[in-house]
Order: sequence, then structure tokens, then C-alpha cells
Amino acid sequence: MGKVEEFEELRPLLFSLAYRILGSVAEAEDAVQESWLRYDASPVRPDSPRAYLSTTVTRIAIDVLRSARVRREAYVGAWLPEPLLDDPYQDPARAAELADSLSMAALLLLERLSPLERSVFVLREVFGFGFDEVAAAVGRSEPACRQLLVRARRHMDEGRPRYEADRDEQRELARRFFEALSRGDLEGLRGLLAADVQLVGDGGGKAPQLARAVSGAENVARLLAVFYPLMARTGIGCEPRTVNGQPGAVFRDPDGRVLHVLALDVRGGLVRAVRTVVNPDKLGHLGPVADAWAVDREVRAAHRRQR
Repeated sequence: MGKVEEFEELRPLLFSLAYRILGSVAEAEDAVQESWLRYDASPVRPDSPRAYLSTTVTRIAIDVLRSARVRREAYVGAWLPEPLLDDPYQDPARAAELADSLSMAALLLLERLSPLERSVFVLREVFGFGFDEVAAAVGRSEPACRQLLVRARRHMDEGRPRYEADRDEQRELARRFFEALSRGDLEGLRGLLAADVQLVGDGGGKAPQLARAVSGAENVARLLAVFYPLMARTGIGCEPRTVNGQPGAVFRDPDGRVLHVLALDVRGGLVRAVRTVVNPDKLGHLGPVADAWAVDREVRAAHRRQR
């Protein structure tokens, strides 16, 4: 098998690994492409292309994450990961770990870790790499990697939800949620939301966004029940999709351009969080992006007329 074929076979793994470290589709794709350039330019044929490329993409991702953290400190408003609709890497033996690690909630927990902790956790806990492979990938000794993993697990366990997520339950609750959303059914929405639910929006200063997170079932239900039906009346369509392994939807303008992506965090029979990504820089991989400011003006004008 030639280098190109070897790389293409491993590309899904490399992207999925880099995305979980970085929380960014664009940056993960760039890291994968850079790993190919290094692999192609290497005069030595490695004994294990998987080990070589996994090490290369991990080290690139660590460097990118270190610089990205500085940028995120100056980010306008809440920062959310770039939404991913389909994970290209499928491994039945690790399906549960892969799905759980892809959610918005899990990626936000990973943000609490240092770049090394995050990389060790992803390699070992999510993808099942041996400690010898992990150590080679991050350039640390095996004992050091074990300590990094202990710290990473502790931070992750501190933030893990108390409720288990059942996939069938998630899908059914999401169906009811989007039905209530389309009707502006305040009571229906309120009954699906946890008492301490949060609505978080990420516009990055480049699209209309919430000034701060909205908390509480009553407040979130009222906001959703007012504005989403208005959006529908202005031609915004709702396309239910799986977003980061969880129930969600892509909202598009009348021309089919992506306006924003919504992801639900469903656990214990209730919606615990509603997260919306509106920042156009985080939506380009999904297709042409709508003018969110123009849509916002239309929705607000429709709201004024309704009142």
C-alpha cells in the first residue's frame, strides 16, 4: 500500500482525534493536512503509519491548542466547539466512548484540561491507545502520562453529569422539543426543560448573540416560544440532525444557507442545556452561511408587529 492509500485509510481516525483535542473542525482539518505533508516529505517509511501519523497529528494539535487558548481568552461571549454533524471515525469496539466524548458537554469539560492532559485523555480514554503509544505521541514518559491521565480523569469526573443518557429517550424527547418549538408551545417546552436548564449562544461578536446565558425553565421556555416561531414565519427552516452525537438541528434561511446550529443536552428525561452556535466562522464547513444580522432584523421587526 502506498503512502496516499495509508493516509486516506487513517484520515478518519486522525481527524476525530484532532477534533476532540481542538474542538474545531477547521483546525482539526488543518492539523490532519499538515500531518500528511510531514508524512509525505519524510524520507523514512515508518514501521507503523498509524503510530507515526497519530503522533504527528497529536503534536500539531497540542501546539495549535496552546495558541488557541490565548485567542479564546479574548473571545467575545461564550465559546462553544464548532458543531460536527458526522464523526468520520467509527469503531464498534469503542462506540460508547467515541459518542460520549463527542458531545458539546464533554468537549467543554475537556476545555478545563491542559493541552497535555487533554491529549493524553483523548488518546487513552477515548481511542484506547496503549501508554507506550500515548507517551510517544505527547513526548513524555509513561509514568508521566499516567499522572497526566489521573489528573485529567479527576477534572472530567468532577464535571460529569449525574444523569445517564439513554439514546432512544434522547431521540423521543428531542422530537417533542422541536414540535413544541415549532408551535411556540410554552407549556410544552416548559415541561421538557430541567429546572436549572441553560440556554447558551455563541456568536463570537460576529453574529447576534445572547448577552449572557439564560437560566431556568421559565426564562428559557419563554425565549424559545417567542423567537423560534417568528423565525419560522420569516422563512427560517429547521432541519433536525444529530449534532456532536446528540439531538440537535441546523437552521437555514429561505435560500438554504446555514443560520445557526442548535444542540440539546438531554439527560434524565429532560433537556439540561440548549446550545446554539451562530458564529459564521464556525459554520462554514456546513455550507454557505446566512447573514445572521439581516435575519435578526427581520425577526425583531416581526416581533414588533406581533406586539
